Amino acid sequence: MKKIFLLMGLLLLGNNVLAFDVVYPAQNDVIINANSTFFIGSSNKPLKINGQNIPLHPTGAFAYVVNLNTGANTFVLQSDDEKKVFVITRPDIKSKASNPAVFLPYKEKKYFYVTTEQAPLRSTPVDAGINRLAHLQRNIELVVDGEQSGFYRVLLGKNKYGWISKSNVKAFENFSVNPATLFGYEYVDSKEFYTFIFHLDKRVPFEMVEGDTFLMKFYNVKEQPDDTFVMKVPVKDTLTKRQLIGYSGEYKGNDFILKIRKPILAHSIRPLHNIKITIDPGHGGSENGAVACLGNKEKDINLSIAKLVEEELKKRGAKVTMTRKNDIYVGLKDRVDIANTVDSVVLISIHGNALPDGQDPNKNRGTSIYYYYPQARPLADMIMDTVVSEIGVPNDKVRQGSLAVVRNTNAISLLIEVSYLINPEDNANLINPEFQKQYAKAIADSLEKYFDNK
Repeated sequence: MKKIFLLMGLLLLGNNVLAFDVVYPAQNDVIINANSTFFIGSSNKPLKINGQNIPLHPTGAFAYVVNLNTGANTFVLQSDDEKKVFVITRPDIKSKASNPAVFLPYKEKKYFYVTTEQAPLRSTPVDAGINRLAHLQRNIELVVDGEQSGFYRVLLGKNKYGWISKSNVKAFENFSVNPATLFGYEYVDSKEFYTFIFHLDKRVPFEMVEGDTFLMKFYNVKEQPDDTFVMKVPVKDTLTKRQLIGYSGEYKGNDFILKIRKPILAHSIRPLHNIKITIDPGHGGSENGAVACLGNKEKDINLSIAKLVEEELKKRGAKVTMTRKNDIYVGLKDRVDIANTVDSVVLISIHGNALPDGQDPNKNRGTSIYYYYPQARPLADMIMDTVVSEIGVPNDKVRQGSLAVVRNTNAISLLIEVSYLINPEDNANLINPEFQKQYAKAIADSLEKYFDNK
C-alpha cells in the first residue's frame, strides 16, 4: 500500500476553540537572525497572512514561509474576526572579518592526562562534526606539542596528530610521559565475541578503525614502528556478510579489552528469534521535542511508533528493550547505557523531524536516517529502501551524523527521523494509526532481512 489516506488530523481540529492556532513562532514578539522564517499551525477556516491566502492542508495544517527584512517585520494573521499580530525582528548584525585560528606550537613538549570519561579525541580542533577518533577514559597519558582554538594538539606516535579539548585534560607537574610498554595480548574465545586483552604498563591513546580490515591501534608505544602498535582483524574474511555488527574497547586498569561481536547465526525460519534490539522513543517528560502543525508533541508520536515497533519485533521473536515505556525523561547517555547493559545488537532511536529558520517546511518531506560508524550504514540503507518501497515515504536520505545515540559502537546504532512534524502532509501521516503500524512493520521487515542468513 503505497499511499496513506489521512483522516486523523480533521478529528483533532474539532477540539480547537479558536479558528486558528499558531505553534511556531511560539511567541508574537521574537528575534530571528535569518533571511526567512515560517508560520506553522492549523486553521479550521480560510486564513490570511498580511492579506495573502494561506494554503491549508485537508487537516487544516499549514506551513507558510515569510521573508524577513532587517529590523521589525509585522505579520497580521486573520481568519474572519479573529486576528493575531506577530512582530519578528531580524537583527542588523554586521559581519566581522574573523581572524583564522592559528596553531601555536610549543618550544618544548608538554604532558597531560585525561580527567573526564569518554573525552573525545578528534582529528581536527573543532567541537563538532564527523571528526572523532576515539573516546578516551580517565588517566590516559598524552604528549602535546601545541594548541589552537581551545584544543591541545596531541602527538599520536611519530606521524599523526589528534586534538583534545583543554577542558578534558590536566597538565602533569614536573613529570614527562615516556612511551608505554606493550607486553603482549591474550585471545579469549566466547560464544558471542572475539575478545583480545592487551597488557600495557600505562594507558595510552588508542583508535579503533573500521574497514574490511579492522584496526586496533595504540599510540606512543615503544619498540613499535612509528611508536604505534597496530593489530589487524580481517573482517572481510572472518565475519558473516563481511561486516561488523558491534564492538567495544576500554581500559580495565592498564589492560585494554577489545570485543568484536561474532557472526550471528540467525534462526532459519524466524531470523529475529532471540535477537536483542533496543528501541528508543526520542525525548520524553519535560523534553517535548518538536511541535507539529496540528499541535502534536514529538515525544508522544515517537512513543506511539516505538511501541508498535516493539510489538512487531516481539511477534517475530526478538528480545526487545525500550528506553522508555511512558512519558518520562531519559538522558542521552542513559539511553545508550540501557542498550549496552542488555547487550543489544541493534539500537534504533525513533524521532520526528523539524527545520531551522531559513528553510521551507513545504519542500522537506519523508524519512531521513542517521548513523555515525560505517558498520551501521548497511542497515540504514535497508530500512530506507523498505519504508520507501512498502509505504511510499519520500526518501530524505541516509546521512552520517554526530548524534549521541548513534556514536555507540557496541550495537548497530541508528536514529530514524520518521517524517517532518512541521510539514502538513507528513504531520497527517505521523498521527495516522495506520501509517504508524505500516512504518513499524517496515522497520521489522528490514531487520528480518538484515539478519536472515539466507
